[in-house]
Amino acid sequence: MKKAIQALVATGLLCSWPTQSSAIEGDREIFAAKGTKNAYLVVHAATDLEAMRPLVLDFQKLYPGITVEFTDYVTNDLFREATDACAGKVKSGDILLSSSVDQLVRLANDGCAQAHVSNETEGVSDWANWRDEIFGFTFEPVVFVYDRRTVPAEEVPKSHEALSDLLRRKPDVYRGRIGTYDIEASGIGYLLAFNDSRQAPTVYGRLLESLSRTGTVVRCCNNEILGEVAAGNVRIAYNVLGSYAYGAARLNPDLGIVLPRDYTLVLSRGAMIPEGAPNPHLGKQFLNYLLSPRGRQLAREQSFFFAEGAPLPEGVDGPAALMESGIGRPIRIGPALLAAQDEIQRRTFIADWKGLMDRR
Repeated sequence: MKKAIQALVATGLLCSWPTQSSAIEGDREIFAAKGTKNAYLVVHAATDLEAMRPLVLDFQKLYPGITVEFTDYVTNDLFREATDACAGKVKSGDILLSSSVDQLVRLANDGCAQAHVSNETEGVSDWANWRDEIFGFTFEPVVFVYDRRTVPAEEVPKSHEALSDLLRRKPDVYRGRIGTYDIEASGIGYLLAFNDSRQAPTVYGRLLESLSRTGTVVRCCNNEILGEVAAGNVRIAYNVLGSYAYGAARLNPDLGIVLPRDYTLVLSRGAMIPEGAPNPHLGKQFLNYLLSPRGRQLAREQSFFFAEGAPLPEGVDGPAALMESGIGRPIRIGPALLAAQDEIQRRTFIADWKGLMDRR
């Protein structure tokens, strides 16, 4: 245990470890105004604080009079609080940011979002803009991460089917050594699994069966999964957001990253201005910054590392032009995501997943 904790500290991945049944709120930080304070922006996010820090600080260079209160939640907690805020039970943030864009779409569909149109929003790709209410502000491939120390080069899986085959061929070698999201605890984990099942149902079914037979390690969050790899407890992590994976790999060269060649899901984190935002003009100001060329460039260089139309970061194993290769499959922000949020379908999907995972 001591060795594992030391490894997490060394890679900067140590975080609160919520139980699988009840995720907890993450960090809150107040970024004091750099000049004479004249405004107070409240950001509620299911987006890692350290990834957002450079963006918040740069935003304050442009607007030094704005104090920013940033609270980082687990996705499901953010959704619950935003739902309560929409119902007037708690105070809303001025802007919501979440990797679980299906949850934001559900909020918007329930009348909990307000529209915003600007020069910056007009530059957003069609697949990342729904009704001018939900906007994608990042471009993040969903990747495999592996431990270079323990996974031989010839065994590194390059597709979902290859991962499934590897686990079938060498179940004892990888038993208890594969990691992924707990889709019950994690909204983004559920969204990715749901889209895998729609993208390639047969392949996903075989992979899920292989994962169930191999004692897969499930965790609530990207950082927890990556922490397990860094600690040497997990050899291959499946369905990790590329931004977190690359940030961890920059600190730990033992971590390798693969974009699966059969298809690579691409997520764009969503931003939404709540209908009940106390200061919607501030939320829209921050949204414009995130969507601006300046914000996008800083995000690629310091926070999220991937960008649409840009080469892959150095050292990432995948096609140079992800979308042009035909491998990239963006998760379109729109009404189709409401299917993922249908309560009966969601409960059934999670129950089926748990039924297989519990066979471990």
